[in-house]
Amino acid sequence: MRRRESLRVNAELNLINLIDVIFAILVVFMITAPLMSQGVKVELPKAQASSLEEKKAISVTITKDREILIDETASDMRDFEKDFRNVFTGDPETAIIVNCDQGVPYGVVMEVVAAIQRQGGKRLGFLTDPTSRGP
Repeated sequence: MRRRESLRVNAELNLINLIDVIFAILVVFMITAPLMSQGVKVELPKAQASSLEEKKAISVTITKDREILIDETASDMRDFEKDFRNVFTGDPETAIIVNCDQGVPYGVVMEVVAAIQRQGGKRLGFLTDPTSRGP
């Protein structure tokens, strides 16, 4: 007797070919996307205008000897608030960068920060060394 060979339908998807097609489409989109964003060339009109005023940050430095510098101008704790008022324009958007030695006591730093805030300074930042791992 002969055995009957039955024809079976292969119901599996060949994922390798599907992945190849998707990868090829992805490569085409990645290559053409930057070309699409160039847009239409337009020659813009020329006009006379005043340049935008660049906002300058104020640097406040506290050394380990508790010497205070405002934009490299020396000050001391008694006159700091008055000296800072002379430099600070009153614009709350002016950035103030506090740069202090790690040996400066916390209380001294907080006195300086409080004086800055009393004068209207809102945007305070502290300069740190990103490479150090702490004490």
